[in-house]
Amino acid sequence: MKLKPINQQVVSVVGASSGIGRITALEFARRGAKVVVSARGESKLKSLVEEIRSFGGEATYCVADVEVFEQVKAIADKTVEVYGRLDTWVHVPAIGIFATFDNTTPEEFKHVIDVDLMGQVYGAMAALPHLKREGRGALIHVSSMEGRRSLPYQSAYSAAKHGVEGFIEAMRVELQHEKWPISITSVKPAVINTPFWNNGLTKLGVKPTGIPPYYEPKLVADAILYTAEHPTRDYLVGDVAKILDLVQRVSPSLVDSLLLLVGFNLQHTSEPKSEDASNNFYQPVAEDDRVNGDYGHLVIPSVSDWLDKNPVLQWGAIAATAALALLVAQVFKEQG
Repeated sequence: MKLKPINQQVVSVVGASSGIGRITALEFARRGAKVVVSARGESKLKSLVEEIRSFGGEATYCVADVEVFEQVKAIADKTVEVYGRLDTWVHVPAIGIFATFDNTTPEEFKHVIDVDLMGQVYGAMAALPHLKREGRGALIHVSSMEGRRSLPYQSAYSAAKHGVEGFIEAMRVELQHEKWPISITSVKPAVINTPFWNNGLTKLGVKPTGIPPYYEPKLVADAILYTAEHPTRDYLVGDVAKILDLVQRVSPSLVDSLLLLVGFNLQHTSEPKSEDASNNFYQPVAEDDRVNGDYGHLVIPSVSDWLDKNPVLQWGAIAATAALALLVAQVFKEQG
């Protein structure tokens, strides 16, 4: 399967008003792609399009709520209407509620599912006919490591992300069976420093935080752009994501124990925040179009992501590690 170079692509980025979606749209435009950006908040989309056009990029916007299939379909239709085709669909939007399961109402739980799961389903349904018409392309779904491992205080979000993993696995195999050259990628970030933590609805009595460490939003954008050119099944963003994935596969009960030890306290800050405080659970926070959140002091780099995008160096590192292990083993054998 061969995907077009980014500078030849028409890309739709859904959920582009802030955070991962915004930096992703900017990076696609800087690389020469024609970009259609969408979200609920028109003012934030306007500022994004202006920013892209200021450095010579091509972009237009479409206001849409991903809970409504007709509005999601309108994003795909507008992309084709303006630029003639769709090559890559990137689906980012997510909302969160921070509360124990028994302190989450049925309406709140369903709302998270409607946005975080059904929004992704609607995105794939809207984009696929256009990708098939083009004869190739990429569907890139921004999921989460919570699609592999659920966290306390985030039962609805975790359930939605598990659902995302479920439907795209089935869809991917169906498309492969029908011989469609369409790449289906699940991008699973660890904790990312975006306004997600600022804007979530909290019932914890304090401003919530992810379980550190954090990674930069650009790390996710880089992963998305990489998979737009290189067909990739799953892309785990952040060293911690890969470690968590491994430990969860080996011993889920060990992860249970670790979360009991640190998973509750580390999601609390000392900053009071009420349930009624400003959040984006039902309506966008109009003034918050930032890429980065408030936890820059907890951000660390990720070595594994750099290696993932440089396969030759990755295999070199593996070979060097194996050689070092053999050398150490030989030394111990000789000393014994």
